[in-house]
Amino acid sequence: MAIHKVEICGVNTSKLPILSNEQKEILFDKILQGDMKAREEYIYGNLRLVLSVIQRFHNRGEHVDDLFQVGCIGLMKAIDNFDITQNVKFSTYAVPMIIGEIRRYLRDNNSIRVSRSLRDTAYKALRVKEQLTYKNSKEPTIMEIAKEMDLPKEEIVFALDAIQDPVSLFEPVYQDGGDALYVMDQVSDEKNQDESWLETIALNEAMKRLNEREKLILTLRFFQGKTQMEVAQEIGISQAQVSRLEKTALKHMRKYV
Repeated sequence: MAIHKVEICGVNTSKLPILSNEQKEILFDKILQGDMKAREEYIYGNLRLVLSVIQRFHNRGEHVDDLFQVGCIGLMKAIDNFDITQNVKFSTYAVPMIIGEIRRYLRDNNSIRVSRSLRDTAYKALRVKEQLTYKNSKEPTIMEIAKEMDLPKEEIVFALDAIQDPVSLFEPVYQDGGDALYVMDQVSDEKNQDESWLETIALNEAMKRLNEREKLILTLRFFQGKTQMEVAQEIGISQAQVSRLEKTALKHMRKYV
């Protein structure tokens, strides 16, 4: 994608205006009164925002003109839904809207198609997760989400995985004038590192210094993947006690690892 091309969709990006805060306020007042010319001027004055966002997606293989048009749709949605009574800058509100619009476009046009029913299941699972987190003041497990939705846990996992945006190993994560640092630079194969078996030995030695209850709690929590509530029910103590004992055990282990 030629992200640095000057003309995109017939727009000369090198000559895009920058609106002052005062200009934005005046234009938005006119927009709220139904002035379409002011709306067009406000859109044009914020196209630099769209340009800055689509740079994040330059490695997805999409044509820059297509991403620019989709980003402009997100910008227009942000303008139409922006609440000036809230103490939030327009750019702060608009950027997530533009990103969301582009991600939907990339997801819907992905060569790996995700069925509508699968996406619906995933979005329902996310809503249930949010509700359970709010209700119980802790993040629910996949089993708890599946139980709430009356679906097999495998179906929930598959649906959530299907809507995740893939990240290219060649996506830059940092650049400061020199060579870029890419995702692949931060990914390592830990299976074959000499440090891995040394860490295993160190962990085993640290575990030996814990009492039996602490060993049991850490085994259930981190080797069997159980929640603090499940551990509490299994060993017959409160969730608060499990939390306290877990923190104490981990603190002791850090002295020896």
